[in-house]
Amino acid sequence: MTIIPTTALVVPGRPEQISTRIAFFIAGFGIATWAPLVPYAKARTNINDGKLGLLLLCIGIGSIIAMPAASVLTSRYGCRRVLTIGTIMICLALPMLATVSSIPLLMTALLLFGAGLGTVDLTSNLQAVLVERTSGKTMMSGFHGLFSLGGIVGAAGVAGLLGLGLLPWQATLVVITIIATALLKAIPHLLPYGSKISGPAFSMPHGVVLFIGCLCFIVFMVEGAILDWSAVFLSAERSLDGAYAGLGYAAFALTMTAGRLTGDAIVRRLGASRVIVVGCVLATGGILLATFFPAWKTALPGYALVGAGCSNIVPVLYTAVSKQTVMPEHIAVPAITTLGYAGILAGPTIIGFIAHGSSLSIAFVLIALLLAGVAISGKILKM
Repeated sequence: MTIIPTTALVVPGRPEQISTRIAFFIAGFGIATWAPLVPYAKARTNINDGKLGLLLLCIGIGSIIAMPAASVLTSRYGCRRVLTIGTIMICLALPMLATVSSIPLLMTALLLFGAGLGTVDLTSNLQAVLVERTSGKTMMSGFHGLFSLGGIVGAAGVAGLLGLGLLPWQATLVVITIIATALLKAIPHLLPYGSKISGPAFSMPHGVVLFIGCLCFIVFMVEGAILDWSAVFLSAERSLDGAYAGLGYAAFALTMTAGRLTGDAIVRRLGASRVIVVGCVLATGGILLATFFPAWKTALPGYALVGAGCSNIVPVLYTAVSKQTVMPEHIAVPAITTLGYAGILAGPTIIGFIAHGSSLSIAFVLIALLLAGVAISGKILKM
């Protein structure tokens, strides 16, 4: 079956590149605002680490359910409409995340939040593949750099607002205003079409796509661990005031942004495989630094190293997927994105169970060991 967009095709140019960057900013900004809110949600619901880990499953479940649907809808209705719907879902979920104390309501809010994030992330990456191909230039690291920039602004901004005395729900109103303004700026030049579907809309990843997807799974799991547990670790294990606990993710996002904004030059200099190996070594060292040194002031540079190490791994993998011929892009891109979000789903939950049975420190050490496995795989993957 072939679905041909009814809207006349727009040849992507600089305006479309800018709108793609804004879309990535919205995705990063939206997800990062959750990090400083986690300790507040944990306190309101009065739950332990194990139950919090189960609740955090809802973000990943919502994302994984939404992504295949978003892929099909994007092909039928275009990136513009689908990305707008996903952004609205994020905005609807945020006030609930900041206020509800009922576990069922929090689960509902996290599912909606995850579905919105998954929709925006998937659609942004599909648009990025289309725009990058038309430009004839390597642009993926720059696009993902705006995701990371959104992470800095979101995590540090919300932490700053909470530090100034704003209540969580008041901080989310500021967040929604920023997201809505960014969306209005991006809408005119978001692509009114998506990738054409030729053949089945869904297919199990195989070959090199499956291999790349597994690497994405682990790297996204690390990012999810920092997002959902760094604030809890800093407040519970390092006695940092809850209002400032989001600075751990902000440090991670800061170095990730710097790495991605300079990523194209780094990849050209080192090569894609070496970027994966060196990046994993840096990230592993950062996790160990944050985990084994007792001061929170030492933990922040550790999270910064994790961000620097992970910064260009995912963009390199997305570029590799756009070049492979084993599976068509409208299946391959959602496949590795879904596997990545499965990592976000599994990672925080596994950490929650391990922390409940032992400690957060042991959980982070196990994450570091998985990164070492990615480093070995980086030598195998030819790009």
